[in-house]
Order: sequence, then structure tokens, then C-alpha cells
Amino acid sequence: MTEAAEQIAILKLPLAEAHERLGAEMLVQNGWFVPANYGDTLLEYASVREGGVGLIDLSPRGRILVRGSEAVSFLNGLITNDMKTLAEGRWMPAAFPNVQGRLIASVRVVRLNDEQANQTDTADLPQPGTQKNLGPTFLIDTEAATHQAVMRTIERFTLAGDFRVLDVTEQTVLLTVQGKGARSKVLSVLGEAAAGLKTNEALQTSWQESDVAIIHATHTGEDGFDLIVNAPEASRLWDALHTAGARPVGYDALEILRIEAGIPRYGTDMDDTNVVTEAALDEAVSYTKGCYVGQEIIARIKYRGHVAKKLTGIKFTQAVMVKAGATVKSMDNKEVGRVTSTTYSPYLGRTIALGYVKYDYLASETEVKVTAERGDVETRIAELPFVKREAP
Repeated sequence: MTEAAEQIAILKLPLAEAHERLGAEMLVQNGWFVPANYGDTLLEYASVREGGVGLIDLSPRGRILVRGSEAVSFLNGLITNDMKTLAEGRWMPAAFPNVQGRLIASVRVVRLNDEQANQTDTADLPQPGTQKNLGPTFLIDTEAATHQAVMRTIERFTLAGDFRVLDVTEQTVLLTVQGKGARSKVLSVLGEAAAGLKTNEALQTSWQESDVAIIHATHTGEDGFDLIVNAPEASRLWDALHTAGARPVGYDALEILRIEAGIPRYGTDMDDTNVVTEAALDEAVSYTKGCYVGQEIIARIKYRGHVAKKLTGIKFTQAVMVKAGATVKSMDNKEVGRVTSTTYSPYLGRTIALGYVKYDYLASETEVKVTAERGDVETRIAELPFVKREAP
């Protein structure tokens, strides 16, 4: 294949046939064919937001294993949160910054169970076992848009110590069940241990002789569980969850849900022009861990005051036509920000948006104006998330 052809190749999900059988309309996003919807976006949205449970294929997200005796110190030199404080069976948010403190990627780092994870040097997905201990093992989960950037950042240092890096994205599948009923579906399919996970906890277990990593996490503001399984076994797990009553949900509904949950998306709401703390990623930053790439800039901003602008919510009083890139103005017509994402929220019955706003205008309920299709519309700043009902 030529280099030009490689650049335009679109990846197909391991579960593509399952999505097509369910009537999915496919779209291309970040180099993957993904299901936009299964025929009724609002019904899919409601299955998550109104007390049910949705089933979403998040396999395009990057999944990278880092393991070895020096994995903790290696990662601590590259990311914003403190790996020394991350216990086995837990996860934390973090970010990869560049030397200017600007965002390369927002990630989730899972500390796998060392005894189970270190079974072999070639495993695609950590599985139960008690073979030679190869040191702490971390699973880095990041958006599809930042997958390759994270790999490039890590691979620059792969010969610098006792650790090993393994990209398992195309060998595994990531499914998520989201909604008030997520726990009950996980209980019925995967058992009590999986359903008993609390916020920021993770578990490696076996299901029908298949090894599954389970992470308690939300992508929607509702309760949720992420399930990582080797690709050949993924169809059985998808079918089991679907049969148990989880409704397949496409990326059109997911986009509404993630904006309501105030979750920024790389390339849309944040990129490498943003300092990490501008992108509302405060929980991803430790100010006590010591040095890492970009640390001096990020710490200086905190201790000398604050960021000049920050990602925040913007809520309208009704449905209005607002596009990403729209200008945010003060009530005396000063330009104070811009919109990055916008959607109509069925749950709130109004248009909502994410956007960057200057620090002096960030207080909740501050009145501002946004340039809409038919002129400026008065609106207010809103705290994020717009909707949050995640179970403990």
C-alpha cells in the first residue's frame, strides 16, 4: 500500500457486522467507521438519560499498556497526575502536556492488578494468572484523536528504562454500558464482583472463559461501566449485553450526552493550543508530584493566579441555532470567548454549549451574549456538567 493510500485508509470496527445487522448508519470519525445511529437517535439518547441503559462501542479509543519496574517513574515524567498514588484496581484522569504545558492528550490511566497483568510478555489483554512479575502495569485509555500522539510521545523514551509499551487498540474491543440501569445489566451478565465496582475502580475477571477488564466510569454523566475484551470474544459479550436489555447507542446520541455531561472532546473543545488547565481538566493535575514535562508552566499559572480563559458551560433559555466557533460577548459587547460544541438538550429542553470564556466572566449565571444564526442571543454561563447523576 502506498503512503497516500495508508493516509486515507479507514479502519473497520471488529464489531462492524453486528452494527450493520442492527441497521446502523455508519459515519467516519477519527479514521474509523463508527455507528452514527441505529435508526432513532432520540430513542437511543433516552435509553441512557431516562432510566434505562445504553450499549456503546468505543473501540476507536486508544488502549496502550505500559509495564515494568520503572513504569511509575517513566509515566510520572510525562503526565500531569501522580502515578505513585494510584493503587492496583483503580484509575485516575491525567494529561500529556508538551514543554509549554499545552495539551497533547487527555487520558485515563488504569493501574491493573500486577499479579494478574504480568502473566506473559506478549499478552494482548491482561488476563488472570500468576506467572513472572514484570512490574507495575498501567493501561492508558485515550481518545481516538489523540491515540497516535500518545504513542509517539511514549515511544520517544522506550529505550530509557525498564518498561515495555504495547499498543493493544486493534487487538481489543472497548464497550461501555451507560445509564441508571447499567449496574443491573453488568450484574446479570458479568456477576456481583463487576457490578460492585465503585467510582474510579477497575477489575480484571473472567466471563465465559474470556478475560475482561471492567472499569467503573461515565462518558455521559450517568452510571457506567467500560468493558475491555479481546476482539475475537467481543461479539459474544455484545450479544449478551444486548440480550440482557442494553440498547445499542450511536455516536449522534453520544455527542448530545457528552456535551450535557460537560466532557470536552479533543479536536473540538481542546487541542494543543490550550494549556491543560484551560480545558477544565483540573482533576487530572497533581501539584505535589514533582517535575514532569510542562510542569513549570502549569504550576506557575496556578500559583501566580489563574488561567486567562477556561472551558465552561453556556445555557440558553430555549432552542436556538448556534454553531461551533460562535463569538461570546459581554453585555457591553466586548468579545470574551467562543463556542466550541453545541447541541439541543432534550433533558433540559434548551440549547446548551461548551466554550472558552475569559476568567472575569466565568462565574455561574453571568449574563453574556452569543452570536447565533439570527443575531446575538442573551444567555448565561453555567457550571459543568449540565447533567450529572452518576452512581457512587
